[in-house]
Amino acid sequence: MSEVGSRELLERLIAFPTVSRESNLALIGFIRDYLAGLGIDSELFHNEEGTKANLFATIGPQDRGGVVLSGHTDVVPVDGQAWTVEPFVMSEHDGRLYGRGAADMKGFIACVLAAVPAFLAEPLRIPVHLAFSYDEEVGCLGVRSMLAALAQRPHKPTLCLIGEPTELKPVLGHKGKLAMRCQVHGAACHSAYAPYGVNAIEYAARLIGKLGEIGERLAAPALHDERFDPPFSTVQTGVIKGGRALNIVPAECEFDFEVRALPGFDAQVVADELERFAEAELLPKMQAVQADTGVSLRPLSAYPGLATPADSEAARLLALLSGSDEFGTVAFGTEGGLFDQAGIPSVVCGPGSMDQGHKPDEFVSLEQLAGCDAMLGRLVEYLRAG
Repeated sequence: MSEVGSRELLERLIAFPTVSRESNLALIGFIRDYLAGLGIDSELFHNEEGTKANLFATIGPQDRGGVVLSGHTDVVPVDGQAWTVEPFVMSEHDGRLYGRGAADMKGFIACVLAAVPAFLAEPLRIPVHLAFSYDEEVGCLGVRSMLAALAQRPHKPTLCLIGEPTELKPVLGHKGKLAMRCQVHGAACHSAYAPYGVNAIEYAARLIGKLGEIGERLAAPALHDERFDPPFSTVQTGVIKGGRALNIVPAECEFDFEVRALPGFDAQVVADELERFAEAELLPKMQAVQADTGVSLRPLSAYPGLATPADSEAARLLALLSGSDEFGTVAFGTEGGLFDQAGIPSVVCGPGSMDQGHKPDEFVSLEQLAGCDAMLGRLVEYLRAG
């Protein structure tokens, strides 16, 4: 197979509309066939329905740990966005390559695939692993099955490079996230007799107010970590539903909230405090009116934060590859926290900017793509035997 450049590969990858709600199997099949054409076997980890898959492949020696190059294949929807170009047909304007996923994060995957012949051309002292996942955009869900399988193997990778868009700046940390849904079950009645009902919206409002109080405490200066922006853990309610008519006391209300937690802070303590508040302060009043009322909480998604030490082997390699030891953090989450939790130290560095991610007319510049190609070329040199 003749060598294919990162630009051409990105054009092929963007053409697969791998929105998280859809299958990614066509894209995974393309990558598997591309690697097979170069003599590389791939391993797939499917979801329970068989509609999506992670892909894992190894180049180099099989009897030792190595460096993982990791990226997610899913993208966010384009529904309701004012695109001026076709989102799933790559186009070029003024040195920029446009298309959904160009920055987040098919640009990195394209560069990794383009670098495969260079990895194959060298006798590697340390293997390089390719790990491409599904459902990252909906809570870092898909990669977990692949990580569980890697944990059982005798030679676990020793570090991981997550290629999320950082403008190729070296990143060692990000916050974790916990997303929860709170459901309030009240008791309906005619609004003229409101005291004889249990207003689910009003009790939900009290719970949301409690979350606001917790968020204010977490913002205290003593809890700040200035590496992050904002420098504290945050709590916010993003969705609320309830009520049917103004003259009916609402029996149901639900809201979704999230905690963006600094590394080292357990976001679950926020949910636990909210649950204790409901049990101690709200349920006695609700159930004094009607016994079968209540409040329930359930998790929607969660992933851990990342805080790789600046003096670690992973950080030193990232400095070598990126050409800088001015390490930073990012506000968005990545799968890096899960890799790190699985015992695979992780760092983040990739082409493009998240300023373009998730937006209409998403793009990555040709300059950033070339910079990523060069970074992976330095990784080839680092892994070379002799």
